[in-house]
Amino acid sequence: MDQPDQSASEAPPPTLGIGMVGYAFMGAAHSQGWRTAGRVFDLPLRPALAAVCGRDATAVRAAADKHGWAAAETDWRDLIARDDVQLVDICTPGDSHAEIAIAALEAGKHVLCEKPLANSVAEAEAMVEAAERARANGQLAMVGFNYRRVPAIAYGRRMVAAGRLGALRHVRVTYLQDWLVDPAFPLTWRLKREYAGSGALGDLGAHAVDLAQYLAGEPLAGVSALTETFVRERPLLAGVSSGLSGAGSAESGPVTVDDAALFTGRLASGALASFEATRMASGRKNALRVELNGELGSLAFDLERLNELSFHDHTEPAVTSGFRRILVTEPEHPYLEAWWPPGHALGYEHTFVHQARDLLEAIATGTDPEPSFADGLQVQRVLAAVEESAQKNAVYTPVQA
Repeated sequence: MDQPDQSASEAPPPTLGIGMVGYAFMGAAHSQGWRTAGRVFDLPLRPALAAVCGRDATAVRAAADKHGWAAAETDWRDLIARDDVQLVDICTPGDSHAEIAIAALEAGKHVLCEKPLANSVAEAEAMVEAAERARANGQLAMVGFNYRRVPAIAYGRRMVAAGRLGALRHVRVTYLQDWLVDPAFPLTWRLKREYAGSGALGDLGAHAVDLAQYLAGEPLAGVSALTETFVRERPLLAGVSSGLSGAGSAESGPVTVDDAALFTGRLASGALASFEATRMASGRKNALRVELNGELGSLAFDLERLNELSFHDHTEPAVTSGFRRILVTEPEHPYLEAWWPPGHALGYEHTFVHQARDLLEAIATGTDPEPSFADGLQVQRVLAAVEESAQKNAVYTPVQA
């Protein structure tokens, strides 16, 4: 029996070829996002994993096979030049973000770049300028602050925007890890300023700053900061490393980034903010917590309970009021219309699926994606103000507008 012709409305969506530079921790997470997005959401574009790039030919070929990439390259310039790549996803250390992103945009490619956007304000400014030029030709650029894509965080932003907290008074964020507590941990690239830009500040503090500003809906105006490097000398790396693991040798070298950053700030509205970012909090693995206090209520989020929000409605009578748990698993919550029945939780990896979906939809509609390179630059300016304040022993330092 003849099958009916497939109508135009049932035709598969156009393909968008993805080329990714970097294949370690973030590369694996981004691969999961690109590979899964079209299997969950009805997308206007179908991502095709065209090629992945890394310097070690054997390792990058193994990563391509493991994560589903069709081809492997050892030079990012060759990846950008490929006709089957329309979007370049940058998952490298920060020292190469600007060069790769600018080259990709100038070659007519869309760009997704991991956070922090760059290692300096000057590099981030150059990236924004390149993105603005490319936007005129239809190319889009987005920075990968994936925690915005946690459904509970996205729903929390809706609550704040709807006025459920009223005027904000306090925002506090802590991001605590412990993978550097052992002084024998080797000197990987994340501990070298020339590659990473900064330490816990750029690695964790960038997320903290972006989440605070995203949830509050306003930027930081100034900061007062302290930073510290507790272990100033570490064993040199023996062999290869993803940056989060590795073996040390008998020789040692200097750590040139911070181990921890502690800072306060003031939002544009006058609300007060506090931040702590450290990779030296023994017992804390990936402990990101955010709380906002307003005149009408409070909202709190804990990444270790990422399907939940804690909400206090201060307009209720005191005899019955208090924090209550909101389980963010309903189809009416952000991103959850395509996932599982209510009560079936999501996890860390799903943020990258949501990130891929959002960028593909922006490209299909020609809509500016968020967070943009300009948003990434603004976070970079906050990080720069933190470092400047810390160098001046916590002198209050305005954030460049």
